[in-house]
Amino acid sequence: MAGRSWREVSQALTTITPIVTKHDSDGIDIYFLNHKSKDTGEPSEGVAATGYRGIKRAAMITEIFERVRPQGGTPTGIRVHHILKPYLAKLEKAAGEGKEVKPMNLIVLTDGVPSDDVESVLLSAAKKLDRLDAPPFQVGVQFFQVGNEEGAKEALEELDDELSNMVEGGVRDIVDTVTWTGGCSSSDGGIGLTGDTVLKVVLGSVVKRLDRRRASGDVSRRR
Repeated sequence: MAGRSWREVSQALTTITPIVTKHDSDGIDIYFLNHKSKDTGEPSEGVAATGYRGIKRAAMITEIFERVRPQGGTPTGIRVHHILKPYLAKLEKAAGEGKEVKPMNLIVLTDGVPSDDVESVLLSAAKKLDRLDAPPFQVGVQFFQVGNEEGAKEALEELDDELSNMVEGGVRDIVDTVTWTGGCSSSDGGIGLTGDTVLKVVLGSVVKRLDRRRASGDVSRRR
């Protein structure tokens, strides 16, 4: 990811940060695919290392994106696993103690086809959430396509449509994707990714999962 796509992501995050922090005093955490900070995280609290945590000001987003430069491939699976692993471990421990854990919305902004097995990572997470009988809104993963790299749209749509069908009986749907078509990307003259788009999709995903729970009475379902 570089150039216009990199700027789109920075601007979108700059837009949503002050809005998110009005409702979440912890702020937002940012993890890059190919860049790792020196932050050690808090595994016992479900927080992965090597990210930028507790961001509450838009200016901090700008500073980070000025220091970090895009590089490397698209190891989406390994990075998502790295982020979800301590969180799910904390959730499992809390479930055994009858405690609740703050829900997670993981927003993945990507311009390319994953270079590793992200499906297995998400499937494993969905299975664990089902096994723990976690609320339908406990974890949501939203993928946003940035730019119009060949194959990216198809890869994300397949991820969204097929994941719950990979297991007999299905698993909960924790994934939503937003892809661009026919001029929606800024590189095609459209508006591209915006903070408003991100916020609407994340909110819509939470509402959708709550509605499905009310309708079915069960967290396990096919899309």
